[in-house]
Amino acid sequence: MDADGNLFIYNHDSHLVCLLLYVDDIIVTGNHAAFLTSLLVVLGTDFDLKDLGRLHYFLGLQIDYTPSGLFVHQTKYTLDLLNKFSMSGCKPCKTPCSPNAHLLANDSPLLHDPTFYRSLVGALQYLTFTRPDISFAVQQACQFMSSPTSNHLQAAKRILRYLQGSIHQGLAFTPGPLTLSAYSDADWAGDPMDKKSISGILVFLGHSPITWSAKKQSTVSRSSTEAEYRALASCAAELCWIRMLLKDFGVFLSDPPVLWCDNVSALAIASNPVFHARTKHIEVDFHFVRERVLRHDLLVKFVASQDQLADILTKGLASPRFQWLTSKLMWKFPMSLRGDEEHKVAEDEAISGDEDEEPLDAIKLAKGKMKTVS
Repeated sequence: MDADGNLFIYNHDSHLVCLLLYVDDIIVTGNHAAFLTSLLVVLGTDFDLKDLGRLHYFLGLQIDYTPSGLFVHQTKYTLDLLNKFSMSGCKPCKTPCSPNAHLLANDSPLLHDPTFYRSLVGALQYLTFTRPDISFAVQQACQFMSSPTSNHLQAAKRILRYLQGSIHQGLAFTPGPLTLSAYSDADWAGDPMDKKSISGILVFLGHSPITWSAKKQSTVSRSSTEAEYRALASCAAELCWIRMLLKDFGVFLSDPPVLWCDNVSALAIASNPVFHARTKHIEVDFHFVRERVLRHDLLVKFVASQDQLADILTKGLASPRFQWLTSKLMWKFPMSLRGDEEHKVAEDEAISGDEDEEPLDAIKLAKGKMKTVS
């Protein structure tokens, strides 16, 4: 497909089948179980396939089905990680990194053997697939893979201590409005060594976070407005790609995506061409966000700093703030329904019923009869 070369989609005569390929592991899903079965039979004549049944485990990701939706987590991977690095009995901590603290290159003696550190941080990177709460801490640890010090190792072990107290956290995918929204934030000159800013982007499909990033910007920004605008442009590019992906699925959004930013000046640059003369020092490719806004392919709106969800991806936060933001992104199994009333704990049972002829949209596709094939 246009958006993802590993995604193959068949859409003909009201039959929709999606096949996602990763090396020799495959996820197949669609809107008609009998047609899926016949497709696997046909593929089995040319390839050596093994049908593993309903999707429950894929590349370290665990999928649990509840009446309120899907719960995707890496509990087993986390437990294996704690055991592998001899941290299964460690004392938990409330945050993955110290508030407003930054790692430095030569703040302590170098490790005699950096292999342990590199192995640990590399393993933590894979865990960020379902754990946006540790993305910033892991991003910080990744800056020192070539010459790690003892302080860097302690920071990486702190992430494990945080995981010890949040093993069952994961992502929930629940029915909701078919809309795209995103949060963009930046910590200006957040890296004390090279003064580059840290960008944080967070994208939601309906009520569920589907992609996020904590990344150091490639160049130094001359102002907080420039740093925020660069993060805004990165988030806009991510939204464009997701819209292409949804289009490949045959899903078209009735409303343009909404991008929330807490910097008024960056929003002005994105929506008002009058400011062009003041932003010539910003690379031209970042200005495509303004074109998207003028074409009404994207809405940019202001969000107060205290409600900026991407804040968790740009800096270390104190425990109360960190826990509040985590509660907006992460769930703990068994899933509970969030709302104005008291949380209601969902039952831990699989979705039942015949879904063969169910209408197919993005949410129902995720809840459909997904199969794992290897």
